[in-house]
This record gives sequence, structure tokens and C-alpha cells, in this order.
Amino acid sequence: MRAIYRRELRSYFNSMIGYIFTAVVIFFISLTFRRVNLLTGFPYFAYALAGATPVFVLAVPLLTMRSMAEERRNKTDQLLLTYPVSVQAVVLGKYLAMLTVLAVPLLISCVCPLVIASGGSGSFLIDYSAIFAFLCMGGMFISIGMFISSLTDNQIIAAVGSMGALLALAIWPEIVALIPSTPDAALAGFAALLALAALTVYGLTRRPAPACAVGGVGAAALAALWFTQKTNLSGMLKNFLGLFSAPDAIGNFTDYYVFDIKGLLLFISVSALFVFLTAQSVLKRRWS
Repeated sequence: MRAIYRRELRSYFNSMIGYIFTAVVIFFISLTFRRVNLLTGFPYFAYALAGATPVFVLAVPLLTMRSMAEERRNKTDQLLLTYPVSVQAVVLGKYLAMLTVLAVPLLISCVCPLVIASGGSGSFLIDYSAIFAFLCMGGMFISIGMFISSLTDNQIIAAVGSMGALLALAIWPEIVALIPSTPDAALAGFAALLALAALTVYGLTRRPAPACAVGGVGAAALAALWFTQKTNLSGMLKNFLGLFSAPDAIGNFTDYYVFDIKGLLLFISVSALFVFLTAQSVLKRRWS
């Protein structure tokens, strides 16, 4: 895995991608830092960092689009699969390399709380907690972009697909708010999620039995909820989807100055899930 990590990290900084990514992220963080902290005298860098969130939605797909799609297009993924390491180690090495590239501008931004403190006020705990939370959220974004990149050999499709997925995450609370608060709508929503889960299992395994098992167990659970908890079903869907709200999780760090452990667990668990799905996607191509 170390060899893959070093190879990928060198590839980002031997080309212009790593430098351009770092420059773009630092540029937008600097703009919000100047506007929020230097010009107005607001003492918390965490709030300024929140203003740079859109740049992550746009910049991370440019970082991840080549991670798997380029390997497929150039047929070099076949060489990776012959390395004396597991596919999981290859995927994890690529993921950690991109996470390192993301960490570079965030490490540079660690200077900003020091500048604020030199003016007489500030909170290192709040600001550095927010920076760490952004690193975890960026890791989640990278894992999603890497998974989408593993599904295609076209870097443009990978970038656009990743931007769409990350944009949906960025406006997730607004999307959840549009869901009707009725038991029928909740049942339809859970059924759609169940169908998506079954299709994902089938797509990764190409075996109908696991997909049918997931669908059957889920359908039985939905039927039980419908007949026993129908009145409470309407709120269950919104509450369930609300658990995956990245804006709410990062907002606890940047707006309310709360160290949100549940938010960090969300970022880390989703990252682990999509790294696993990426590995399964690569394994499926190996045996197909």
C-alpha cells in the first residue's frame, strides 16, 4: 500500500493537479478569511472556513476524477491488479494520497487562527476542531468521487457525476425538507431506498440471491412498520435521511462551535463505506 500511496502522491505533484488544487482551495479560504476575520474583526476562523465550503464541492471532483477513470482508460488498472497487494490496499493507497493532497491547503490554513490570536482574541480549540472536521468531510467527498470515478473510464463523466453528488450533499437539508410528511410518501421513499440497496448489491456481486435477500428482509420490515407504526412512519423517513446531513454536521463546528462526534462518525463511516464500494467495483472488473 505504501508503494501505491507514494506513486499516487508523486503523480499529483509531478503534474499540475496537486498545485492547482492547493492554490484554488487556499485562494478561496483566503478570500473568506480576509472578508470575515480581517475586515470585520470576527474572532473565529471556523466561521470563515464555512464560507469556503462550495470550493470543496467544485475542487474535490477535479482531484478524484482521474483516480480510477484514468487507470481504466489507459488500461493500467490491469497492472495495478497484478501488484502483490490486495485490491483493498490499492484503493486505500489511492484514497490516502488524495486525502494528503487535500490536507495540504488545510494545513496551510492553520496559520489563520494564529493571525487572529496575534490580534488579541481567538479560540484555537474551536478553529482547529473545524479544520479537522473539514478534513474529515473532505475525506468523505473524496471517497464518493473515487467511487464514481471507478464506474467509468471517462474523466469528464466522473467529474460531473461527482459534482452532482456532492452538490446534492451540500443542499441535503433542503432536499429532505421537500419530502411530503405523509405515511404514503415515507413508504415510497423507504421502498426506493430498499430498491437502490438491492440493485447496489446485485451490481457489486452479480448474484441475484444476495440482492433478493436484501430486498426480502427490507420488504418484510417495511410491511411490519406499515401495519404497526403507520402513524409514526411519516416522520421516520425525514429523521433517517437527516442523519446523513453533512451541512448540519459541519455547521455544528462552524456556527455553533460544538465538537460534533456524531458528525465526525458520519464523515468517517461514509468514507469507509465508499472506499469499500470502490474496492468491490474494482474486484467486479477483475473477475468479469
